[in-house]
Amino acid sequence: MNSPLRYCPDLLNYSRRITREVKVGHVGIGGHHPIRVQSMITSDTRDTPACVAEVLGLAEAGCEIVRITAQTRIYAANLENIAREVRAAGCQVPLVADIHFKPDAALEAAKWVEKVRVNPGNYVDKKKFEIREYSDSQYAEELERIREEFTPLVLLCKDLGRAMRIGTNHGSLSDRIMNRYGDTPLGMCESALEFARLARENDYHNFVFSMKASNPKVMIEAYRLLVARLATEGADWNYPIHLGVTEAGDGEDGRIKSAIGIGSLLADGIGDTIRVSLTEDAIHEIPVAQALAAPYNECSLKTNAQASHLSPSYDPFTYERRNSSSLTLTDHELGGEKTVRVFTTQERWNALAHKIAGMGDFKPEIILEKSGVVEIDPRDESAVAAINRETEPRLITVADGLDLEVIHAFRELAFRIDPRHPILLKDTLHPPSGDTDFIKALLPAAQNIGSLLCDGIGDAILIRGETAPGQSLRLAYNILQAAGTRIFKTDYVACPSCGRTLFNLQHTTQKIRAATGHLKGVRIAVMGCIVNGPGEMADADFGYVGGAPNKINLYVGKTAVKFNIPEAEAVERLTDLIREHGKWVDAPPPAAV
Repeated sequence: MNSPLRYCPDLLNYSRRITREVKVGHVGIGGHHPIRVQSMITSDTRDTPACVAEVLGLAEAGCEIVRITAQTRIYAANLENIAREVRAAGCQVPLVADIHFKPDAALEAAKWVEKVRVNPGNYVDKKKFEIREYSDSQYAEELERIREEFTPLVLLCKDLGRAMRIGTNHGSLSDRIMNRYGDTPLGMCESALEFARLARENDYHNFVFSMKASNPKVMIEAYRLLVARLATEGADWNYPIHLGVTEAGDGEDGRIKSAIGIGSLLADGIGDTIRVSLTEDAIHEIPVAQALAAPYNECSLKTNAQASHLSPSYDPFTYERRNSSSLTLTDHELGGEKTVRVFTTQERWNALAHKIAGMGDFKPEIILEKSGVVEIDPRDESAVAAINRETEPRLITVADGLDLEVIHAFRELAFRIDPRHPILLKDTLHPPSGDTDFIKALLPAAQNIGSLLCDGIGDAILIRGETAPGQSLRLAYNILQAAGTRIFKTDYVACPSCGRTLFNLQHTTQKIRAATGHLKGVRIAVMGCIVNGPGEMADADFGYVGGAPNKINLYVGKTAVKFNIPEAEAVERLTDLIREHGKWVDAPPPAAV
């Protein structure tokens, strides 16, 4: 590891990061408390009955903290009515006001709810690029202006016993931060730390941090860097962490992306409260979040006491693929900079043989039993030494049946064996013998393989936790896509619906998928409003953003190019825009099976 920063005591042994306790109403976050599950309602904040019904439904489903948008002071004022009716119904779930641009909305909301979320990138700070190059004095002037605007909220939260989340988003950093640090994990951390220092100046400590991004690699690096930076600031900077992947999307893709980002950090002991952001009814987020948190709340993880002396073979703060040598196996190249390949077993290949020609992008590529892969226990020094004496590169994997967590086992393998040997990743070291539940197989597979891919480890992957042959292959390819490792279809960045949304996100996302799902390597953002619009789209090629009720703005990158398009025409106009920029191809005819 090139960086002296450390975000985790031991990359080969699980231990949860120790934090101070933050109280959100009666619910404790961090400290000795379990990982808390959050969500956000989608109703208009001015509609009291709808908001109350949604809060009660989420609480009944197991949601422990519920967020509500408060985009202006008028919206924030109705939080009084929502909170009163929720409590009258006998529900004590803490409520959080989601604030972006309006300090006056935050001050109003803090009167009525247990927690306020602010985004340093657009709370007070400028995002108009009026100044392209900030001098030190101009930078200091902006910080003083932020102090004047932010301090009243800090003092009010302190007086009322409210909690706060200082929540940075990758796509909504301010002009000042972008100028000095760029659109980077470092910029995200600095933005949050500036606000945290202002809170601490007033002896206010009842806050948590978040570093959310739609790209799991960026999100993972930002959270790791934040935790490392907090450690260097001092022992009393031990604030809890809220985890989330912004705009994860819907269905299988949204769950996979969330599992990669959230799950990989939980596996390293980071995270005290989580929200899975799906473009679906919010109630569907709860079981996914509960499933991701369960292994860590149950403390059922295995440890590897022998491994603590090993040094990492990569920098966890900067992505770089492990520098293995290339091999050719059954006409497929892997290793080095070659494509990460998808393996299957001989039994599954046989089950699919009659329809492989029609499987499109989900084809199996290499059969495990014919690959010559060498399986070893990475703790076995003699086996490791034997591999490292080999003059030619060999495909290596971790042996089945070991009493190790998957992420730790493959990290140790990467730390011990010579980099020239490519690695085959597995989602589990204990493959099931019978049928499996697809979602229960999906989450650990995405977490385990996705986390390793985001660390640059892995030249091929094998899914066995899902026993259905076709579904296991689809899952493998979708994990590669979500990790940004192998792009074979359109990538969608779709925000979860909330009270700011100006159109039906779920319906619209499905329409856009139907029209564009065949475009390989094109990234399309579907955003419900301007708040989750040009900034939150991050590195999307095209954007579909709610500009006004029933009116859509279309973007190329972060630049709006079409305005106020009637919603009924907007999907067709989006496809026209993709054509204009040379990224359109006609959908192929369905393959005969």
